Amino acid sequence: MKNFFAVDLGATSGRTILATFDGTRVQMQELTRFANPMIPLGGHLYWDIAGLYNEVLRGLREVADKGIAIDSIGIDTWGCDFAFFGADGQLLGMPHCYRDQHTVGAQEKFFEKMPAAEVYKRTGIQFMDFNSLFQLDTLKRNGSQALEHADKVLFIPDALIYMLTGKAICEYTVASTSQMLNPMTGDLDEDILAALGLGREKFGEMTQPGTVVGTLSAQVQEATGLGAIPVVAVAGHDTGSAVAAVPAQDREYAYLSCGTWSLLGIESTKAIISEDSFRENFTNEGGIEGTTRFLKNICGLWLFEQSRKEFKNVPASVGELVALCEESTYDGLINPDAPCFAAPASMTAAIREYCLSTGQAAPETPADYCRCIFRSLANRYREIVDILQSMCDFQIKKLHVIGGGSQNKYLMQYAADALDMPVICGPIEGTALGNVLMQMKASGAVETLEQMRAISAASVDLVTY
Repeated sequence: MKNFFAVDLGATSGRTILATFDGTRVQMQELTRFANPMIPLGGHLYWDIAGLYNEVLRGLREVADKGIAIDSIGIDTWGCDFAFFGADGQLLGMPHCYRDQHTVGAQEKFFEKMPAAEVYKRTGIQFMDFNSLFQLDTLKRNGSQALEHADKVLFIPDALIYMLTGKAICEYTVASTSQMLNPMTGDLDEDILAALGLGREKFGEMTQPGTVVGTLSAQVQEATGLGAIPVVAVAGHDTGSAVAAVPAQDREYAYLSCGTWSLLGIESTKAIISEDSFRENFTNEGGIEGTTRFLKNICGLWLFEQSRKEFKNVPASVGELVALCEESTYDGLINPDAPCFAAPASMTAAIREYCLSTGQAAPETPADYCRCIFRSLANRYREIVDILQSMCDFQIKKLHVIGGGSQNKYLMQYAADALDMPVICGPIEGTALGNVLMQMKASGAVETLEQMRAISAASVDLVTY
């Protein structure tokens, strides 16, 4: 029996998890759950990283109080954001949140230094205002005192590892979300750093997932009641951890991380950087075992989550509400990625107006809206899989779905119908499981990606549509 401690941090909440591996399967138990609110201060939005660190310590104290011996600790978080530390190791202020509006228009300002096509050629990353590249350039232009005095710039999972161990790293998968990593060299791009006016030495040593970074510092050991527990760099980006847990038996598949966002892509043996991928704004993010996650961000269940807030006199449970699809024959479709759905005052009004403006009947009932949203998402999945197929070197024969959205049986069946291929659902808790699987690899409990995925399949109940 081996025990592992996983920290899984999202952009709204976080949790700590105790996972036990019995040689065949992994069982996970949630220890603590906590909010991760954005902090509005001085006209900006920040993350309370000291509070998150304290929550990690609280979870570790739970382990100590239960008398459980853990083999290692791993941390995964959202991407793009980072923290600054001084030469004395002290935290220099709170990290900016990627939703802070200070980066609006930042892309165009950076493109005056390096054209967009050149940035994409060097990184293969999709363009978003909040990418680390544009955040850092904005802070530099605005005279950020924290950046000016920073000795270290560490992405969020790496910052927490530094606070636990005193070891500064730059984990590969989370670094790849920054739009500063060159997948051809496997390191941060020197010319992009030069355009930012930052030296490579400010960032930690590039570290592959599955690497033991160090052990808990003496202070942390005293604060938690634990010993010198190893801390592992897992796939620090949460999507990287989630994809690590895909229970695939071969490479002929696409994956869908299905939640508020839908992240749809393939695992490739190399980055796919071409005029087609640039035009379609596909992204190449670092994966485990030398793979690249070639994917597209799609507006996901955000459409449903926002719409259900407006429904009147409908079932309270999500399951019952979703089942309303059976009561509708509405056949209208929307493009989930249309700009009008990004942040409308009323999601149902936005859907209604889109349908009318495209010559379709408008949905009338909550059942119509649910059916429209789920069928439209399934149709969008088919469009993206078709584009993926045109750019990859293998045949896509199935779709693996991970995350909470995999429990929506209507969306999953619509996807199977639209794609005309099997849709295999699970694990639901893919991010935490992937975190644990990489810790297991670091401990020697498993050696290969194939073994990890077999354990994933054995640890969950898969459903195929």
